[in-house]
Amino acid sequence: MTDTQGDDRPIDGADGAGDGNRATAGGSGVRHVRTRREHRALRAVGLVTTAVLAFGASGATAVLVRTLGNVEQVDNKELVAPETERPPAPVPDPEDPLAGLPVNLVLIGSDDRSGANAEIGGAEEGMRSDTTMLLHISADRSRVELVSVPRDLRIAIPSCTVTGGGTTRASSQATFNEAFSRGWVGGKDLASAATCTQMTVEQMSGVRTDGFMVVDFAGFQTMVDALDGVPMCIPEDMDDKESNLHLTAGTQTLTGAQALALARARHGLSDGSDTYRMGRQQALLAAMTKSVLSQNILTDLPNLLQFLDAATSSLSISGGVDLKGLAFSLRSVRPDAVTFLTIPSGPQPGNVNRVVLTAEAEDVWARVVADQPVVPEVEAPPAPQEPSAPTGADPVVPPVPTTPEQAAPVDPLADRKPGVAITSADAQAAC
Repeated sequence: MTDTQGDDRPIDGADGAGDGNRATAGGSGVRHVRTRREHRALRAVGLVTTAVLAFGASGATAVLVRTLGNVEQVDNKELVAPETERPPAPVPDPEDPLAGLPVNLVLIGSDDRSGANAEIGGAEEGMRSDTTMLLHISADRSRVELVSVPRDLRIAIPSCTVTGGGTTRASSQATFNEAFSRGWVGGKDLASAATCTQMTVEQMSGVRTDGFMVVDFAGFQTMVDALDGVPMCIPEDMDDKESNLHLTAGTQTLTGAQALALARARHGLSDGSDTYRMGRQQALLAAMTKSVLSQNILTDLPNLLQFLDAATSSLSISGGVDLKGLAFSLRSVRPDAVTFLTIPSGPQPGNVNRVVLTAEAEDVWARVVADQPVVPEVEAPPAPQEPSAPTGADPVVPPVPTTPEQAAPVDPLADRKPGVAITSADAQAAC
């Protein structure tokens, strides 16, 4: 295989030619990076607040309160029929601030080794990014696509503004996950680290993003446990001592700890590369998504809010995106419309432990920008025309149609090359 056989940690400063100079922190206060959509959302909040204040200043609010105070409130909660015997209540549609627009979020799995995370992965100073995906949600909310970005990808990294007003140095070529490390070193906080990764993804892909979401080791476990585990078919025994992964072949319901171990496992599986680990991470997320959809969590508002409350307690989010509204707007998405793939890439010439984008990557990014499926739809071949019988001849009897052989089921955990996609429909809950 072609990448990540060596050390997992980026070495800041060993980037090659093209590095700029590190600027010193200056000024005061915190500088934030905001998208135009976030500014629009903030303006909307400001207009609503202004309207409420104006309404109150007119005295109408006081009149309304006094009028309602004259009404005798009758509590009949214990008198109405049980909910199961009543017509169903209408399900509210939570506000989706980005309704009608595609949504692009940078998902980051951090390698934080402090607090509860130290008990899982071992205590270490600093913070690193372990996994990064670009999440694209189509404007009509019918598709969800997640594109993994190799952490060992060699690309240009821009200069990033960090908390405190300083900037990080730019590089014409560096390892992708150094963007997170540089932001962390420069700003000493998660906002600086994740925003630098977000800006690097934008420069690399040409995709405008609406924010980022960061989850750590402990948070990922919490998400899985909130689902009561993730059912998966494990085709063969899987063991990796470094991540504490020990799974036997067969139908399994992975706990949060087991799911995290699978997501982190690398050295003891396949060829030990990060490329194939990304594929297994995608398979795990595909199974989680299919589990959520099969449990109708997205169509049951109380369950949705309960799940999101448990899941989002471990998330760090930017961009002002309303996850509850966004998740509820995806309630009708089908498992086969949730697609996972690794951005097309291959070995860097002269260094098999690093990867570079291939020509096919440009097409994937262009499809995300255009809000088109990242995997082009294949048109079905036209149906064969039945030949007409010559005049006076016996009618032509069409051949008996044969049942096409069903394609072998996809094994989501099998090694997949970058650019080869799976969907949540491919996830196998049982063997």
